[in-house]
Amino acid sequence: MGLSDTIGIIFVICMVMIFAFEFVNGFHDTANAVATVIYTNTLKPTFAVVWSGCFNFLGVFISSIWGFGVATKIASLLPVEAIMSQTATHGAAMVLGVICGAIIWNLGTWYFGIPCSSSHTLIGAIIGVGLVYSTLPENTTHQTVNWEEAFNIGRQLLLSPLFGFAAAIVAMFVLRASVSTDTRKALFKEPDGTNRPPLWIRAILVTTCTLVSFFHGFNDGQKGIGLVMVALMTFLPLQNALSPNFSADKAANALNKIEANLPKKADNTYAPLEVSKTAEVIQGIRTDLATANTVQSRLSIRKRFSLLDKNVKTLLAEPNIITDDSARNSLKIETHNLVTLTHYAPVWSVFMICVALGLGTMIGWKRIVVTIGEKIGKRHMTYAEGATAELVAASTIGLSSFFSLPVSTTHVLSSGIAGAMVATKGVKNLQGGTLANIALAWVLTLPASIILAGAFYLLFRAVL
Repeated sequence: MGLSDTIGIIFVICMVMIFAFEFVNGFHDTANAVATVIYTNTLKPTFAVVWSGCFNFLGVFISSIWGFGVATKIASLLPVEAIMSQTATHGAAMVLGVICGAIIWNLGTWYFGIPCSSSHTLIGAIIGVGLVYSTLPENTTHQTVNWEEAFNIGRQLLLSPLFGFAAAIVAMFVLRASVSTDTRKALFKEPDGTNRPPLWIRAILVTTCTLVSFFHGFNDGQKGIGLVMVALMTFLPLQNALSPNFSADKAANALNKIEANLPKKADNTYAPLEVSKTAEVIQGIRTDLATANTVQSRLSIRKRFSLLDKNVKTLLAEPNIITDDSARNSLKIETHNLVTLTHYAPVWSVFMICVALGLGTMIGWKRIVVTIGEKIGKRHMTYAEGATAELVAASTIGLSSFFSLPVSTTHVLSSGIAGAMVATKGVKNLQGGTLANIALAWVLTLPASIILAGAFYLLFRAVL
């Protein structure tokens, strides 16, 4: 790989720790998929977690074919300047600080059986490392956290559980009103001891469990891939700043097409200001393309591609600047093609995350399954409540993944179960103590992971 022995060992350690994070993520979040099928006696626990693990594995694999949108958003939380302004060992300390802070908090909440968002934890850890790095004397010019992206992701993490809660209530009322009396009695019945439900109910519950497992892998697996991207940028920036499909000639052709579709005034200058800024970015990329075989140029190209994409989206949001439909479509296509050249993770890293999340899903599931299955509501969940919560969670995670938005499977499903139970017998049907613990963990996750990751970063920086 072109690394010295010492740096190579540190790189391997980083990969092992990323594997460990995704493994912990797997068994921390297993309950989200299997709690309903276990507590409705639909599947035996052992079979349920193996089934879920296989579809988590498949979800990660399919997501890598679809694209690396979620992974790139995670990787972009730490700007490339913050990574590349350090030595390889200090960059490794940054990566290890993020991973260790996230793992410790995930293990702590898992031990006490508290459903907690791995996404929330990871983002807090990244912010913690960035904030500590910003206090170091040598960092005087670089942005240390991509705050715009952090706020966008944070907003999604905040809104998704609220949506899950409300959507589950609505879905329960729609389900109750749309099925026959006999079907309603069967669906809204609590499980009878250890007896299995009718086959058609089991089919519904297994389907929703499968969908949550698949989309959990699809979304959460990308977060592990995002960490791999950060590590590869730290240790091997020349090889990983841009995709292997990158070609300076093809990029230049795309830039020519974009520039040709930008409106000009009669004197051949660009206006308004948004168009002028876009043209400036294009010129900057052309300058970098002349020396695209150096680390700094490739990193600059990566940054400018993202900036170009942002500027073009701003232009297209204004309907009166570019009115020709063919020009608008060309701008969308060409900028998208350029930005995808920054979305790259090697096949071996995707397989590593697939295995880590899939194996983790099969282990350590019981603590949080008990919380979700027994402690959110004051009585046993019905078949309808379990299926509704799972369907809402799968739909929310699936749509979020389509738009490359990281979401918390844990928060969406927990809120979905709470919403389904409220729809059945009102707020009095919930256990206040459990909800208070979940809410407390939700509030504390960001500050705790920020502090833990920042402390680990300083420790590893001193040691390395």
